[in-house]
Amino acid sequence: MNITIREYESRDALQAAEIWNEVVRDGTAFPQEDELSEGEADSFFLSQSSTGVAIGEDGRICGLYILHPNNIGRCSHICNASYAVASDKRGCGIGRELVLACIDKAKQLRFGVLQFNAVVATNTAALSLYASLGFTRLGVIPKGFRMPNGAYEDIIPHYISLS
Repeated sequence: MNITIREYESRDALQAAEIWNEVVRDGTAFPQEDELSEGEADSFFLSQSSTGVAIGEDGRICGLYILHPNNIGRCSHICNASYAVASDKRGCGIGRELVLACIDKAKQLRFGVLQFNAVVATNTAALSLYASLGFTRLGVIPKGFRMPNGAYEDIIPHYISLS
């Protein structure tokens, strides 16, 4: 699938929120539990160091990433990111393109490391993608993520050096 990735603009809020909220509702990848209204989404996406949106051939947003510092001060060179792809577009390579674009943006913003704090162990597509791109697994945090049914699943933090 041919896509273009560009910086988020306020006019993208509704479509971006729909994709983000779909992942939140699913409850198996993002820690957030509350969906975003269009206005909340616009504020949230604009507050990031960078938000990128993937535009499909039909002109609609089919995925997005958010990028921001993982911590402050002496650890502010480490960034964190999240990715969301519309459910009807998954498996088309959009996630890979979003991660690669996000890595490029993180380098432009002079981050030194990209770290994922909570990759859920059942998210096999993400685990496979991150392995294929050279991310390093940092171990396992047992029962670090609460699933929608109340059960707990392991999380696997990852990182990649950007230098």
